[in-house]
Amino acid sequence: MNIFESVLMAFGSIREHKLRSFLILLSISIGVFAIFGAGTFVTAIDNTVQNEMSALGDNTFQIKRMPSIQMGRMSRRKYWRRPRINFKQVEELKQRVNLTPFISTSAEGGGEIIKSRYISSDPNVSLVGADDIYFVNYNYDLQDGRAISSADIEYKRNVAVVGTDVIKKIFPNLNVIGETITIKNQQFEIIGILKEKGAVLGNSQDNQVIIPINLYLKYYADWRLSLNVTIKASDKVNLDKTIDQTIGAMRIIRNLKPWEDNDFELETNDTISEQFSGLTSFLTVFGMLIGIFTLVAAGIGITNIMLITVKERTKEIGLRMAVGAKRKWILLQFIIETITICQVGGVIGILIGLLVVWIATIFTGMTLIIPIDWISISIIIATVLGLVSGFYPAYKASKLDPIEALRYE
Repeated sequence: MNIFESVLMAFGSIREHKLRSFLILLSISIGVFAIFGAGTFVTAIDNTVQNEMSALGDNTFQIKRMPSIQMGRMSRRKYWRRPRINFKQVEELKQRVNLTPFISTSAEGGGEIIKSRYISSDPNVSLVGADDIYFVNYNYDLQDGRAISSADIEYKRNVAVVGTDVIKKIFPNLNVIGETITIKNQQFEIIGILKEKGAVLGNSQDNQVIIPINLYLKYYADWRLSLNVTIKASDKVNLDKTIDQTIGAMRIIRNLKPWEDNDFELETNDTISEQFSGLTSFLTVFGMLIGIFTLVAAGIGITNIMLITVKERTKEIGLRMAVGAKRKWILLQFIIETITICQVGGVIGILIGLLVVWIATIFTGMTLIIPIDWISISIIIATVLGLVSGFYPAYKASKLDPIEALRYE
């Protein structure tokens, strides 16, 4: 038996029955696309998140009212009951934690309009209130000018550090140091420009304005605001000690009894990875379930079509047997044809998946890495689908009586 000949016959069948082949390949492609696309997209998300966390630093952690990712209505209700973290608590925390001087506080709101003397921005600029340590903890680099200093906060100076997206929207040129912007009737002098960082998961990191935290609380905060605290340990060795001291200090500040759970969230790179792992696992399983159901339906269709093919080629099968073809050769021939058709559909699904994820990464700013493991899984799935779907028609073809097959019209 010639395997290459069987593959060519499979392609010949695809060309001869275009509509039938199109429907088969479409169903296989959709199933493989769902599985491969979900796996590739999740890989891109994981890679992007890991890159962002590595930029933040391994010895940095956060204290927040609620976790970054919340799953389920009951968990959200539990977190919303927690008391907010206010500025007074943060100042007391700085006094109690003596293992590191790098303790920063910040708050963020979205949807602000930033005005210059030329034009106004869209109402989608993130306004961040932060202290001087914030720029150190988050590894912000400046393209021009300087960051907010402790003196700016102490003397309540109306100063701002601006992202490049904002500058491009409201200023005709990039020489903006010393220019004035207006945010809800409050004017701020631009003292620095953030170095461009791009987008993460569809959100631009350059479409923001950072002002002193005390001015943010005075002019833009409401009663629902809860502050975020970022703490950077002096080194990796002291990270656990700094975390323990911070937890103890926060429990004292928030008057928690020894038997009560923490009413705040402590997030490290590891805990954030675990939270994203739960989310990405759900996306992977969801995509695979959709793909499996689609492939099961496709497999049933392939089996039916291959049975029709066997019937159409009954006389050909009888002729092959008459000239000496063994039954196992007939069996393998039809299985190889089915696998070939499934592989073609699988390759189309992989290519569509790569195209869709590539387009998604352009708009979301994620990093695309072609996952060899998911390509291998998709090819294996297509092979198994062809083997399972084609076995019964191939077995039926191999059991045909040569004489009756030659008589078939």
